[in-house]
Amino acid sequence: MNNVNKLTLEQEFKLAIYIQKIHKLNNINVKKHLIATLKQMMIKDNIIKYFIKNSMP
Repeated sequence: MNNVNKLTLEQEFKLAIYIQKIHKLNNINVKKHLIATLKQMMIKDNIIKYFIKNSMP
C-alpha cells in the first residue's frame, strides 16, 4: 500500500491541466484549495482502486 497515496502519470497530467486552468483565477486561496482538493480526490480514487483490486481472491 506504499504506492496508494501517489498519483499515476495520467493523474499527474490531469492535475497539471487543472493547475493551468486554476492559475487563471485571481484569488490565491481559491487556487490553493482547488489544487489540494483535486489531489485528494485523485488519491481517494487510488485508494478505492487498491482495495477493490486486493479484495478479490
